Amino acid sequence: MDFEVTYSEAQQRFRQQVRAWLEANVPPGITRIATSPEDSLQRYRELRALGRALGDKGWLYPRAPAQYGGGGLDVDHSIILEEEADRVGLALPPYYDSGGKLGSATILVWGTEAQKQAFLPPIYRGEVRTWQLLTEPGAGSDLAGVTTAAIRDGDEYVITGQKIFVGSDHGADRIWMIACTKPGGARHENLSWFMLDASLPGITVQPMELMGTGGEGGTDPVQKNTVFFDQVRVPAFCLVGGENSGWKAASTHLELEHGAGGRIGRHRVWDRLLAYCQQTKCDGVPLTQHADTRDLLADIYIKTEVQRLFGLRNFWLTYAKRPRSYEGPQLSYCRKMAGVWMTGAILEAVGPAALTTDPTWGAPDGFLELQQRNGIVAVHPGGTADVQRVSMARRIGIGRVAREAPGTVH
Repeated sequence: MDFEVTYSEAQQRFRQQVRAWLEANVPPGITRIATSPEDSLQRYRELRALGRALGDKGWLYPRAPAQYGGGGLDVDHSIILEEEADRVGLALPPYYDSGGKLGSATILVWGTEAQKQAFLPPIYRGEVRTWQLLTEPGAGSDLAGVTTAAIRDGDEYVITGQKIFVGSDHGADRIWMIACTKPGGARHENLSWFMLDASLPGITVQPMELMGTGGEGGTDPVQKNTVFFDQVRVPAFCLVGGENSGWKAASTHLELEHGAGGRIGRHRVWDRLLAYCQQTKCDGVPLTQHADTRDLLADIYIKTEVQRLFGLRNFWLTYAKRPRSYEGPQLSYCRKMAGVWMTGAILEAVGPAALTTDPTWGAPDGFLELQQRNGIVAVHPGGTADVQRVSMARRIGIGRVAREAPGTVH
């Protein structure tokens, strides 16, 4: 059975247009591994500039409504844009913008018209980058247990608390976060979402020392942070979805974060792993000429293809507005468990080279060593593997009288 997409003539003409634009506008070396903090900042600025250029064309968030600055494109044209961005080693957006992607989708469903007009155009045009703040020291997978407090005071909310495993390097312009607006209130009935300015007084960002970030959404945020809120005063306008109604709005955010939005693109580690095994010799011959290595590579390829096809399926189901059920957490679970399995398979296939960044003994740019760390870490972000299993079980009717419905994304 052939699972690949077939393309119309209109799609192929659009592909030529997109490819030509990317060739003319993507700076050379933009996907490089930064060699210094200064180079990292320069690369980030290049990515943001590219994001603004994409935003001018409506290609940064191609499926977003044109009336708010998005592209207003259908799923057929969106697939082409995602594929062509992936072809040059980028994602859409080309920088870490999880709060923009998930926050804007939530605002489209749960925000007021005034909030859509205020918050969405800067995201879709690439003028702001947004971090999402969910996890706390005492609440991660159990998101309903967050204790960061947002207490109403006139026309403002005063936010106090701490979030962890946040964001990326080089800061953010906005923050998309969930907080407790009714401390001591009934579970799931005391939470609210906020979209706020990241430069407000009382916000402190502190980098975290971690084994890795896991990679997210086709980008690697490089680092994570702890964010402290000390009596941060936020305009009441920034509350999205209604006070204490945050768990309803969370159904949109979490549905997409848990895989329902899918992903268009190849598995980039696989491409580099195959090339490495073709070029690296053991006992005088390339690794790919060893039967045991070929068997492992075949298994790795199969798992990466399953992930790619699940991602393509979910992308189409969601953005073509087709019925959905367990598909989001299924993709997320598959991706997480395959990543852990791959760390062992790659180590067996190439040996100690997978464990070092040494330029002589390791893989180029240490990409295999990075996979060894991220493959383990990625089990946790965006809902742990166990969370995905529970979600799948509920949606196929295990342990429940009625099947759980997927979250609202439109």
